[in-house]
Formats: sequence, C-alpha cells, structure tokens
Amino acid sequence: MTTVLAYVGLGSNLQDPAAQLARAVMELARLPQTMLQAQSPFYASRPVGPQDQPDFVNGAVELSTSLPPLELLDHLQAIEQAHGRERLRHWGPRTLDLDLLLYGNKTLDNERLKVPHAELANRDFALQPLLDLNPELTLPDGRRIDQLRAQCPDNRLRLLLPLAKTD
Repeated sequence: MTTVLAYVGLGSNLQDPAAQLARAVMELARLPQTMLQAQSPFYASRPVGPQDQPDFVNGAVELSTSLPPLELLDHLQAIEQAHGRERLRHWGPRTLDLDLLLYGNKTLDNERLKVPHAELANRDFALQPLLDLNPELTLPDGRRIDQLRAQCPDNRLRLLLPLAKTD
C-alpha cells in the first residue's frame, strides 16, 4: 500500500476553539491507515468573510496515510460532524473545519474536493502552519509555501501559547 503525506488545515471559532482543535488532532491520529507525523502550533486570526463572528483558531497537521483522498475527506467530514459542525452560512462560524490542503504531490479537482485547497495562497492562517510543519514544502505546481506566505494578505495572524499537556 502506498502512503502519501497529506496536510490538513484545522479551524474553529466556536465552543472553545483551541480545545476543539486539540481534540480533532487526537481524532486524526486515530484514523485508519494513517499516522500523525507532526502538528503545527495554533494561531488566532480574523475571520474570512463575515466579520460579525469570533476570531478563528487555526493550525495544521501532517499525516502519513494510505487512504485515498476522497476516503480521507469522508473521515474529515465525519470528525467535523462529531464536533457539531453546521453549514449555515458561507464562511460563517463553525465548531470545526478540517480542510485537506495538500495530498502528496497530487492535484485533484472534482465536485467534492479540490487539492491543493483553492484559497490556500490567500490564507496566512493555513500557510503559516504548513511552514511550521515543513519549511521546504511546495505545491504540486512547484510554488513554494514560504514564497506564497510572503505574498499573502495579512489576516492579523497571532501565535497562541501552547496548550498545557495533560496526561
């Protein structure tokens, strides 16, 4: 079975967002045929779209997986649903948002999934966590994540203090 490195962006702005992301990371680590390789720090940023909502907390994980992309997407959406995700308003508030940002060196474009994520180059809250995971990361078309980050619009990104480890 072939494994690929997949990068998943995490976001939340409802019901203790940092705790939502921490729980999601643990759930991602338990996916079948998947191993959590690394987790970025969490960042706070302004919401994209409607500004009448709380700031978001975002991060990213690197997964080694042999799940096909759409099957991985199904798992991501199941985790979102378990966190009470409701899709009431485009770019609206959410308990958890999991986006498949990159899947190996593949480019995918169908009705359910576009990889690399369509808005990745415009999202500092996705680019910075990817840089934290792998400073040499590139898109399938060869563009470097660090160069995209340098050109990205500012969304008032701020690093959150690390969560205390509890055993």
